[in-house]
Amino acid sequence: MDMTELAIIGGTGLTTLKNLDIIKREVVHTPFGEPSGPLTHGVLSGKEVVFLARHGYGHTIPPHKINYRANIWALHHTGVKQVIAVAAVGGISDDLEPGSLVIPDQIVDYTSARDNTFFEDGLSHVTHVDFTQPYSEELRQLLIRGCQAANLDFVDHGTYATTQGPRLETAAEIDRLARDGCTVVGMTGMPEAALARELDLHYAAFAVVVNKAAGRGTGPISMHDIELSVKQGMDKVRDVLEHVVPLLGT
Repeated sequence: MDMTELAIIGGTGLTTLKNLDIIKREVVHTPFGEPSGPLTHGVLSGKEVVFLARHGYGHTIPPHKINYRANIWALHHTGVKQVIAVAAVGGISDDLEPGSLVIPDQIVDYTSARDNTFFEDGLSHVTHVDFTQPYSEELRQLLIRGCQAANLDFVDHGTYATTQGPRLETAAEIDRLARDGCTVVGMTGMPEAALARELDLHYAAFAVVVNKAAGRGTGPISMHDIELSVKQGMDKVRDVLEHVVPLLGT
């Protein structure tokens, strides 16, 4: 069996992987505090992976309170090289209906007051990272191949707007994001992606549209409808991940 190369960060609705044969759970203490929970080591589709529930295994940590630095540092500390991040998002583009799968290639950060870098104290020199392409193209292509193998419709590009939360956005805010070129909106894409880049991790996001963004649908946004879309969407994600994992290293 291969050494553990891949970590999967589960978002809303993905606190477990049903077909993950669990080997152990590992509590990791980091210089940046505690991660969202223990790391779950297991075997998926014949390969070892590490799983972490971003919001905690009881889904109790809101987006703006997640310790992103601890999460990414802990995964890096275990030796993984690649991270697939799963997120529930709202659809801004007209063609993105609930249940759509999007593999974004760009991101815009609208968050504030989040600890968003490892490069702060005790530096021998000021450090900048190239973030022109925020997602690993190699890993994005694996997700694309996984969707094709699972015979699921998907959108192979998009721009993920990361808002502060935990409230949803106003219709005017969504109009602004659309003018900025954003196609989906979520609350966890940053600083997670940038922190992964700082530690040289290959990182790609798998976004599941669970509702039309504010002002894009008819009537108010229903939490009940979102919950149904999350459940259906994450079932698709599990299916795709089972097809993606065997492609690692191919």
